[in-house]
Amino acid sequence: MLKAVALRYPDWADAPYISAKAKGRAAEYMLKIAEENDVPVVENADMAEVLSIQETGSFIPEETYAAIAAIFAFVMKVEKQNG
Repeated sequence: MLKAVALRYPDWADAPYISAKAKGRAAEYMLKIAEENDVPVVENADMAEVLSIQETGSFIPEETYAAIAAIFAFVMKVEKQNG
């Protein structure tokens, strides 16, 4: 089953946090909304699985920091290239 997790990392936060999550048709709709609003989407089923068991509003688990940092770095690189 498709799972989607949205992360935010505002300046005031010590780590990214889970701002939304969904599965199934709701996840498909979440991805559609992201696409329509030019929100970067990274497909990573393993990370979505790990993060989807966390509570919305909670910070990501420490054991995911390195993987999430790599995802954020990738997104920033793509955004910079696309100007």
